[in-house]
Amino acid sequence: MVWIHTSVSVKAADATPNRWDVLALPLVIGLLALVAVGGHQMAAPLDSVATAPVVLDPWMLPDYALRSTLRMLAAMAASLVFTFTYATLAAKSRRVGMLLIPVLDVLQSVPVLGYISFTVVFFLALFPGSVMGAECAAIFAIFTSQAWNMAFSFYQSLRTVPRDLNEVADGFGFSGWQRFWALEAPYAAPGLVWNMMMSMSGGWFFVVASEAITVGDQTITLPGVGSYLAEAIAQQRLDAVGWAVLAMLLVILAYDQLLFRPLVAWAAKFRVELTGSQESPESWLLDLYQRTRFFRALFAPLDALIGRAIWWRLALPGAMNVGKAARPLTRWLDRVPARWVDGAWYAALAVVGLYCGWSMVSFIASGADWGDVGTAVLLGGATLLRVMVLIAVASLIWVPLGILIGLRPRLAEAVQPAAQFLAAFPANLLFPVAVVLIVRFDLNPDVWLSPLMILGTQWYILFNVIAGAAAFPNDLKEAAANFRIRGWQWWRDVMLPGVFPYYVTGAVTASGGSWNASIVAEAVRWGDTTLTAHGLGSYIAQATAEGDYPRIVLGIAVMSLFVILFNRLLWRPLYAFAERRLRLA
Repeated sequence: MVWIHTSVSVKAADATPNRWDVLALPLVIGLLALVAVGGHQMAAPLDSVATAPVVLDPWMLPDYALRSTLRMLAAMAASLVFTFTYATLAAKSRRVGMLLIPVLDVLQSVPVLGYISFTVVFFLALFPGSVMGAECAAIFAIFTSQAWNMAFSFYQSLRTVPRDLNEVADGFGFSGWQRFWALEAPYAAPGLVWNMMMSMSGGWFFVVASEAITVGDQTITLPGVGSYLAEAIAQQRLDAVGWAVLAMLLVILAYDQLLFRPLVAWAAKFRVELTGSQESPESWLLDLYQRTRFFRALFAPLDALIGRAIWWRLALPGAMNVGKAARPLTRWLDRVPARWVDGAWYAALAVVGLYCGWSMVSFIASGADWGDVGTAVLLGGATLLRVMVLIAVASLIWVPLGILIGLRPRLAEAVQPAAQFLAAFPANLLFPVAVVLIVRFDLNPDVWLSPLMILGTQWYILFNVIAGAAAFPNDLKEAAANFRIRGWQWWRDVMLPGVFPYYVTGAVTASGGSWNASIVAEAVRWGDTTLTAHGLGSYIAQATAEGDYPRIVLGIAVMSLFVILFNRLLWRPLYAFAERRLRLA
């Protein structure tokens, strides 16, 4: 089947408000007012931040929570734009994908603090004297914690669109634009929505770092839950930490009910199946909107505009419709042997790679020697071992649980807010507990600090597996039941292959996130006690504390190299296997 957007005309008589419109009106006005207030505060002068520092008054938390939530929603919007463009180019063009996917591997392995240090000066100069510059820097830092996971999910979905659906699109003569919005984006919607939830929750871990920005000797602290939590930790105020965690929980419940639960219920209609699902996700907000008359009439023109825009005959990579001026060039390219084009592309990539590599090596050589390189590589091997063990353990736990949750929409609705809260819970709040326990029982830091790396990233596996199980066709489940496939055979031949492409996406992002988290998890402190595990993360953390930039770049370069090799040798072959053998025919 191919999903076709249809717009419903609403007569003037149907626009008369009903009781459901009366219920929806305060909600709409309240949300618009909150956005207006938060947007006005973001455009205030920069001096207003310095004159109004963050205070640990619980009554200030609603305002701080609003500011943090707006930043995360802005970052989510930017992540969606990035996902739709970057992942589509990578999936549609083999040559472009050869460049973009390794770059994406590197981007997810770079620490978020590295992005802040390079972008904050740019954004402050872009909006001189305004809080908006610091706000954009914080939003960009949160964006880097959300975008990579969503891009990997969308890329995986585009690469595994069922062949028969592509053939139907070819039969209808869809352009690249029409194919994307009528087939590929709807097919990817269920998995993308669950990864949006994971990205939104994962962004809370970086809110603490992004809301306190240092430029030279000046520190700009933006009002928000993250800066409130950082101040509470600095003052060792456990009561304030509790209030911050409670505020996070309430915010997560709010955007779960107002944003993600309606999206999950809406995306369920894009599941690929021949029979109707016995259970479907529900959303009171979506039901409320569908029962209104005034608001549906109000948004009818926008709905019609979207419907017309979907059917524009625009070209995208893989379905190029060129004009007369470009046809001679395309005819000439068609006559060029493919191996010549590939050779030229490989040569261009090699030149760019050699130039970037030489520049990086020259900078590292200014403050490091071959001994430092050997040390970084050995420590990288130690961190690699930790990542592999942690991903294996997390997979054994969350894959079966994720399947069981995803197959039961009612259970998924109940688990969804709890999973979002656990994914959003700042793992660094548990670091002091780990330090106390390790010192109290004289444990080995190399072993017992390792689980801290996976605390915030294991949820990528759970959320992606839930998405895969929820999108599993109901007709295939019924066929398995009719053939009496049960027990281990059911897991081996039905569900594990069905969720495998989604699992690979979750494992890739969990692996990259674990490398990133190693920087804070391999060197933890509480009071005057510091525990350090041998690994590349602690190497980068130590170099950062000493301001040794050549060794910082060396550590990040080695980490990126390990991530790329690990992905190329393990995850990319698994991606290819999923595309070739485990896609719906």
